[in-house]
Amino acid sequence: MHVEKLCHEICGWLKDQVFSSGGKGGVFGLSGGIDSAVVGVLCKKAFAEQCLALVLPCHSQAEDMEHALALAHNFQIPCRVVELDAVFDQFLLALGEEKSTDKKDLSLANIKPRLRMNTLYYYASRLSYRVIGTGNKSEISVGYFTKYGDGGVDFEPIGDLLKEEVYELARYLEIPEYILQKKPSGGLWEGQDDETEMGITYAELDRYLKGETVDAAVAEKIRRRQRYSLHKQKMPPIFAVKG
Repeated sequence: MHVEKLCHEICGWLKDQVFSSGGKGGVFGLSGGIDSAVVGVLCKKAFAEQCLALVLPCHSQAEDMEHALALAHNFQIPCRVVELDAVFDQFLLALGEEKSTDKKDLSLANIKPRLRMNTLYYYASRLSYRVIGTGNKSEISVGYFTKYGDGGVDFEPIGDLLKEEVYELARYLEIPEYILQKKPSGGLWEGQDDETEMGITYAELDRYLKGETVDAAVAEKIRRRQRYSLHKQKMPPIFAVKG
């Protein structure tokens, strides 16, 4: 992979997609993880000051916000923090849930990325920006994202890059080591990490997607995830009236 050329092409593609759709720039969530860091720096290169990083803590780890703010500062990315803790808590109460409800319950945890999606689209509308996604090919291929949450975006600049390719691009962009060395996590609950939740490693998933040999049990896990996430990959099916 020629990383410098790839970086230039992604930035050009981003500008084409945003400007041709009537947008003036890009807004994205900055989580403190590698994918959003890469997207943030790409957006800064593509749009200069016409981009906005939103740091959206929702009962999140303090370290994640520190890393996100440090990255925005280092790369001079326009940034804003919107605290969603109280909104999340109030929504749980409206649902009849207690604040002490098990945080590992996905039906509740997925509210967090959906609140973030609403916030991103609010700012996109106010600023005439487009929402730029942070999903990579590895995650998208197995549906490892929240439907209408972090999957609710306008454009996916790194959506055709395997996780290992995201790391390669990150090193070229000089993303700090404190982000490169972190365990990938969606931050849905304390101690959550992607590989444990998926039951496979990104290295295994990338090998499978490249057509290389992986353990049979791993391959079956990947195929199962792909089957069960098909509904996330497309627009909702529409019933066709006959006659």
